[in-house]
Amino acid sequence: MPHDLDKIAARVREKRESFREYRFTELENDALKTFFDLAQEYETLDNFYRVVVTVLKEYFGWETRLYLLRQDGRLETVVDSREGVLPERPLAPPGVELAGQAYALEEAWLVPIRGNLLLVERLPFYAKEQLIGMLEVSPAAALSQHNRFFLEKYANRLGYNLHSKVIYWQNIQHIRFINSLVADIEHNVIVPNIALSLYLRHLRDKIRTLEELECACEIRTEKCEKFPEAQATFRQLIQGLKHDYHTLEQQYKGISLFIESLFRPSHFQRGHLVLRRRPHRVMSDIIQPQLQLFLPRLKERGIEIDVALGGVPDEEILLSVDKGLMAQVYANLFSNAVKYTRPNHEGRKYISFGREILRDYFGPGKHGCKFNVFSTGPHLPPEDVPHIFEEGYRGHNINGEAGTGRGLYFVRNVIETHGGQVGYEPTPGGNNFYFILPMMEVPEASFAAKVASGGV
Repeated sequence: MPHDLDKIAARVREKRESFREYRFTELENDALKTFFDLAQEYETLDNFYRVVVTVLKEYFGWETRLYLLRQDGRLETVVDSREGVLPERPLAPPGVELAGQAYALEEAWLVPIRGNLLLVERLPFYAKEQLIGMLEVSPAAALSQHNRFFLEKYANRLGYNLHSKVIYWQNIQHIRFINSLVADIEHNVIVPNIALSLYLRHLRDKIRTLEELECACEIRTEKCEKFPEAQATFRQLIQGLKHDYHTLEQQYKGISLFIESLFRPSHFQRGHLVLRRRPHRVMSDIIQPQLQLFLPRLKERGIEIDVALGGVPDEEILLSVDKGLMAQVYANLFSNAVKYTRPNHEGRKYISFGREILRDYFGPGKHGCKFNVFSTGPHLPPEDVPHIFEEGYRGHNINGEAGTGRGLYFVRNVIETHGGQVGYEPTPGGNNFYFILPMMEVPEASFAAKVASGGV
């Protein structure tokens, strides 16, 4: 038997021996099998409750009640074999208490119900010792010691099944809430954000009107001592408005792209990122717009830009990717560079980015493209390196910089969804964060030349 099956095989043998020791009757075994079959057949919790009490009544003639723990820690009556499911969920009668051991109360026998240890933290209430309820069976006087042992095992199986169903229906409710939230996001965020484009157009029209007024002012003939100064101020105002409009437009496009790519209904419906792949030129379509947004922050911190990193600086790379999600990958990497770039041994602070072709990286004839984002500064502590792409992890080198620890985790999630890999490597003078994607390459105009000429 393969080694990975040894532990399971041992547990199977233990269970087989335990069942022999239980000495359940044919009737008891049939009752358990009926319970398991119907617990799977009926999906709703109410029908599950009905199965719990009906199996015991039909097979053994016992009257039963099921009490479950509420969020406030009190027991409520859920189902009664005489009355069925109780919609009003009354509190358990006096004397019925949650206990770790079975006990007698007047003419009834109460057995503890325990949940699944692995799932207990997901319950909407505190379950001490995994206790989630009590099963009441009457008349207690008619129960032999063997009957009571059988009820203990029945309650255990009931508890595990019930726990799983509670979690299942919680997940269903969460999904319904998320789908409703998506509709709210579309109505309250996406649509209003689209409306911002109207205000941008109005601002652009006003700038054009000011430019026309400037032309009218230039042909003014009457003398005015303050006219040259006013004209200069007027021109400065127009240039400032143009700059503000351009900045606002870039921010609007970036935010719109992020909103569209993050709040797609398909993400929430399927429970994972759903890609909208299109062929994109990575430099001009994805990296350049994000770099433009970060230039003011880089400049403010005295961080230079060098695009010499990588083996193909004079070629564009065409990849089939989700533009919105990939743009956010670079937004996260550039944001980290702004926060954590430090001077090198020469006293310079700069970031560098580029790419290199990795032949046959994903298999024969399946090349990869490695995209690098380098920043100067001390290397990451070795103990941080294995964890930097984990959710919520923040390293020891944060130096008071604000953050949530989600940036690199998001990068990893997006890249792996694209079929790629992420990584980090200490390099001379700094740190290089990279990702590798399956590629299809098409030579395009040089982007490095645009940066060198100040076009970025």
